Amino acid sequence: MFLNTLSGRFLMLTVAFVMLAEVFIFVPSIARFREDYLMLRLERAQIAALAVLASNNMVEESVEEELLANAGVYNVILRRNEMSQLVLSTPVPAQVHTSFDLRDVSALDLIRDALTCLLDPQDRIVRVLGNPVRGAGQMIEVTMSTAPLRAAMFDYGLRILALSAVISVITAFFLFLAVRRLLVTPIKNVVSAMQNYANAPEDARRIIEPSASVTELYEAETALKSLEKQLTSALLQKERLAQLGGAVAKISHDLRNILTTAQLFADRMEGSQDPMVNRVAPKMINSISRAVNLCETTLAFGKAEEPAPRLGLITLSAIVNDVFDSERLAVGDHDVSFADDVPASLVLRADSEQLHRVLSNLVRNARQAIIAHGRGGEICVAADETDAEWAVTIADTGPGLPPKAREHLFKPFQGGIRKGGTGLGLAISAELIRGHGGRLELDRSDDCGTAFVIRLPKAVELRDEAAE
Repeated sequence: MFLNTLSGRFLMLTVAFVMLAEVFIFVPSIARFREDYLMLRLERAQIAALAVLASNNMVEESVEEELLANAGVYNVILRRNEMSQLVLSTPVPAQVHTSFDLRDVSALDLIRDALTCLLDPQDRIVRVLGNPVRGAGQMIEVTMSTAPLRAAMFDYGLRILALSAVISVITAFFLFLAVRRLLVTPIKNVVSAMQNYANAPEDARRIIEPSASVTELYEAETALKSLEKQLTSALLQKERLAQLGGAVAKISHDLRNILTTAQLFADRMEGSQDPMVNRVAPKMINSISRAVNLCETTLAFGKAEEPAPRLGLITLSAIVNDVFDSERLAVGDHDVSFADDVPASLVLRADSEQLHRVLSNLVRNARQAIIAHGRGGEICVAADETDAEWAVTIADTGPGLPPKAREHLFKPFQGGIRKGGTGLGLAISAELIRGHGGRLELDRSDDCGTAFVIRLPKAVELRDEAAE
């Protein structure tokens, strides 16, 4: 419906406001018209009186009636030389209802008297007083009927109303065209661009290009363009992640078979008499077992979340030592040391495999940052507990995180710390800790190093699968 559109409502509001403005103009106008009408009657009455005085009052009765009829009054009193004289007179049909003095009257009085005359349907006899023109006396007074005055005021009002309506329609029409050109059409273009983008949000060619000439609409188009670019980027990234998930699932299937074979050979190595082999073989078997389990969790194509943690009571220091032993093998000739500040008696409730993965990711990132820095450093894992939670701190003395990495720290493919990194390690670690009901936080990062804190609540509302 037209009235429900922006153009239709603007058109109706324009007409209404123009008519309201005309009302405020009409009231003073009708008051002014009444004043001019009465002043004209006084001038005609003065001319008639002067004509009679010029003939020394030798005027026939028929001529006197004609003069009064032309003036539109019943009698004329002229004050000259401090004396009032009844110059022209005819019988008055009724008593005088009220008097109006036009010699010193305010605008509000004129408006009030005009509205009173319009609203009073009865024909009244009124007395009107005024100053003669051109100094022809001190005062002139006439008696007249209000019916002709009221009729003239109604006629004038209808003409003003018709003119106001014409002005309103013309003004509203041109404003309608202007608003349609400046506002409605650009808004429709924005809506059309949004609908076109919604049909294929992955298509970057459908992103709106700001072109509005109105500042506010241009800003809206600019904001919409930024939003659409972010959405398109996110959709493309999710599509790539879905494709990557499929590829990883297929690779994991084949890799699991390879690791299973390696696990069989490692099992046989446990029977070796070589002391070095006896010391290394159990750790290698554990590492291969974890790799096999990790591959199995990715075999479900399209699965976008980690499995629920299997909670149980674990000794943190054992996991930390296992992680440190694996990382020492990768240090080589670099000056990287490891410090274990975890109480040997500290037992917490978590999934040992998932916590091992989180600690491995964080310690590995710290080792790679120190090696890339080229100055050596230390990686320390400390832990303490309160009544509500366990806190595990992984700190290093490396160069700290770059600003871009801190800005997108836990976002996949955006929070990469080293060159060539994907940023998946921290994102996965944060997800695993959230699965425990806890959180992974960046405690500090500056020129003195970086520290992450794993906070695990003691009261976790998760199913303890390990206890079943």
